[in-house]
Amino acid sequence: MLYTGVEAGRVTVKLAEISWEGNSLKVLRSWPRPIREDFGACLWEMQAGNPATLTVRPMISIAASVFELKDQDGSKWYRMIYLARVKDVIYVLHCFTKDSAKTEKRDLATAKARWKQIQQRLRGEPTDVEGAKEQLTTHDKGKRAG
Repeated sequence: MLYTGVEAGRVTVKLAEISWEGNSLKVLRSWPRPIREDFGACLWEMQAGNPATLTVRPMISIAASVFELKDQDGSKWYRMIYLARVKDVIYVLHCFTKDSAKTEKRDLATAKARWKQIQQRLRGEPTDVEGAKEQLTTHDKGKRAG
């Protein structure tokens, strides 16, 4: 747990921020309430610097610091792929459901693409969208017909 100080017998805990990448929050909000509560409680613990309360699996195929949280109900498996705490931020890369034991390639590709975008942002490099805007702006500075 990360402590930021002790005040009059109370401990102040610094919570990590959560960055919801793409449509991950929208997907999570569409899940059944008990599943949302499980993931919410787990994220809360992780924000406070505690271990995850759900089953965790490393996603080495994406990156060494990327993990998958798992939960299920009677009909589906629910998954959240996230980048572990970086500069006091937990990045939720992708949320999805699945019906089989294997993770679909498209879900892995989505998580990996979002991970790459975060890496670019952390390095201060333009992402694909920002780069396209920069190219348009730079290209637009040429001569114009009068």
